[in-house]
Amino acid sequence: MAKEIKNENAEAVVEAVSKTEKFFNENGKLLAGICAGVVVACAAVFCWVKFVHQPKVAEAQGQMAYAEQIFRSGDYQTALNGDGNTLGFVQILEDYGKKAGESVYFYAGVCELQNGNWEQAIKYLESYKGKDAILAARAKACVGDAYVGLENYSKALSCFEAAAAAADNMYAAGYLLKAGAVAEKLGDDAKALSFYKKIKEQYPQSMEGYDVDKYIGRIEAK
Repeated sequence: MAKEIKNENAEAVVEAVSKTEKFFNENGKLLAGICAGVVVACAAVFCWVKFVHQPKVAEAQGQMAYAEQIFRSGDYQTALNGDGNTLGFVQILEDYGKKAGESVYFYAGVCELQNGNWEQAIKYLESYKGKDAILAARAKACVGDAYVGLENYSKALSCFEAAAAAADNMYAAGYLLKAGAVAEKLGDDAKALSFYKKIKEQYPQSMEGYDVDKYIGRIEAK
């Protein structure tokens, strides 16, 4: 009985090998073509990354370095639009897109904000999708500043609240102070007071924390 099972297994193996050989004989050229195509595609991707994408990224980052230097000097108009020799953030976005990094949207947005172009500032800042939590919170707060410029105080309040919630650090106190000021502008003194008290309780050592008692006292005296 065992001998019969072995013979059956052997025959099954032989049959499987035979079918495999037949398949390769009939489809060898097709398989070779597919393998060659895969190799060519991989080589093309490698060459594109090595000789096109990476150099473009390096070039974009070099342009960003110049624009950031101008930004830090406070010349927001030139940082945004360039000066004929150095590219500004707008041109960097047009020429390189995200190859320059997500921060290009943040810088462009802040420049537009400083130049009083509220709607364009919001467009750029909301396009920022960076993973840095502190910078993301700063971008959200800057959107709030733009909405203040547009006198859309309800949206501004939402932005400042979101920024404060996203960045649990010393910057959060500044966002809470802005939220309080906007809440007062909207006539919601109770909400404003809650923001000021949160600064006093959670961020007493911040610059805003040193002065927050006067905001609290003003509302409580009403």
